[in-house]
Amino acid sequence: MSALHIMDHPLILHKLSIMRQKDTGSKDFRELLKEIAMLMAYEVTRDLPVEEVEVETPICKTKQKMLAGRKLGVVPILRAGLGMVDGVMSLIPAAKIGHIGLYRDPETLEPVEYYCKLPVDAEERELIIVDPMLATGGSSSAAIGFLKKRGCTHIRLMCLIAAPEGVKRVQEDHPDVDIYVAQMDDHLNEHGYIVPGLGDAGDRLFGTK
Repeated sequence: MSALHIMDHPLILHKLSIMRQKDTGSKDFRELLKEIAMLMAYEVTRDLPVEEVEVETPICKTKQKMLAGRKLGVVPILRAGLGMVDGVMSLIPAAKIGHIGLYRDPETLEPVEYYCKLPVDAEERELIIVDPMLATGGSSSAAIGFLKKRGCTHIRLMCLIAAPEGVKRVQEDHPDVDIYVAQMDDHLNEHGYIVPGLGDAGDRLFGTK
């Protein structure tokens, strides 16, 4: 079973509480999402491997640690996931960016891929899928599946808030993918929205309805 990491840093909780407020406008919502994504990226990358290298300071040569192993990639699920990319990239500027676009088939209710563009060496990278909401888990699970079909095996999922139903779905479908969330909410309502949630993240991010 994959690990679920719930981040309880005071700054994350404070900023998320402001985002939840219904009178928070798109400008502030975007800025807060970017800031939280950066803080979360710090935790998501905590266990990246390092190696000892020799560097020369103005004083002397010394052995210090630098990142080793796989390079990183960030893959937002369109469209709301775009709001998290800049925050992650501000911390990991050398990462490559891919994009996955999904829509729900009105008859089968299953996610359908309409766009996927990945770095040419995506299968060699540690990929972080980003999406603000982990509700039913259908889109996230499908996105992970699409990456796996393209040969990607090192994948992490980073979401702002999650419902237990979504976490359960992803863990059952992809027990090898760790999940990182800022906060776990209570449940899904009859319309599939997270409760208490923050509404539709894409609409609030871009000022649409």
